[in-house]
Amino acid sequence: MWATAVGVARVRALETERENALFRDPLAQAFAAAGGLWPASPPLPDDEAARRRRLAVSFSIVIRTKFLDDLLQQACAAGVRQVVLLGAGMDSRAFRMDWPEGTRLFEVDTAAPLDFKASVLQQERAVARCERITVPVDLREDWPAALAAAGHDPSAPTVWIAEGLLIYLPQDAVELLLARIGAQSATGSRMGLTLGSRGVIERFGADAAPGSAASMWVSEMPDDPVAWLAGHGWEASCHTLRERAVAYGRPIDTPPQHEERPGGLIAAIRR
Repeated sequence: MWATAVGVARVRALETERENALFRDPLAQAFAAAGGLWPASPPLPDDEAARRRRLAVSFSIVIRTKFLDDLLQQACAAGVRQVVLLGAGMDSRAFRMDWPEGTRLFEVDTAAPLDFKASVLQQERAVARCERITVPVDLREDWPAALAAAGHDPSAPTVWIAEGLLIYLPQDAVELLLARIGAQSATGSRMGLTLGSRGVIERFGADAAPGSAASMWVSEMPDDPVAWLAGHGWEASCHTLRERAVAYGRPIDTPPQHEERPGGLIAAIRR
C-alpha cells in the first residue's frame, strides 16, 4: 500500500509548484521521482468520468493536507509537544513545518515505506525541524507497545494524525485503532482524522482498477461522526471538503453531492 503514499506525494509535489499553493512540500517531488511518478505520468486511457474521479481524489488530498497542517499548528500553539503520524507514508511534516522547541514527532508505519523514505531523505540530505522518531510496526500488530518503546509518553498530551488511513481499514479495525489511540491519550490530546464520506466507495470504488487505491477502500464514516467519537472520549467537530475548500480560497464549482453531509475532515480534543 506504500505505493499509494508515493502517489499522494506526487499530488503534493504538483500543489507545491502552484503559485498560490496551500502548502509547500519540497521533498514530495523527490519521493514521487524515486517511486517512478515524476514527471507527471502520461494520461491513462480511460473515460472522462475516471479522469474526473482522479482529479477529485487529488483535490481532496490537497485540502486534507492543509486542514491537518492547520490542526497541528493549533495543537502546538496549545502546548502539545508529541506528534504521532499513523500510517505516515511519505509525510514530510517533520521537515517542512516549523515546530516548537521540544517537539517529538513519531512516524508509525511498516518497514518497507520507512526504508524507502529513509533512502530518499538521505539522498536529499533532508534535516528534520524537530526530533523525528520512526516506529516500524504494522498497525494490525501491537503498535502501542512499539510506540512506547520508541519513547512516547502517554501521560503527556499527544496530537494524533490518521490521514487517508481509516478508509482502508475494516470497521472492527477502525474501532480497535480508536480504542488504542484513546488509551494512549492524556487529557488535552488532539486528533485529526480523514474519513471516507458517505457514498464515496460506491462512486469511486465500484469500477476501480485492481490494485488501485480506490479498489482497497472498505470503510466509510459513521452516520454521526461526532457522536461516534464522543463514545470514544473525544469532543469532535467535522467539516466537509467543500467547506474547507471555500475557506482556503479553492471553492469547488460542482454542485454539492448529498453524501457531503456530514464531513470527512475531523478535528477532536480529548477531554
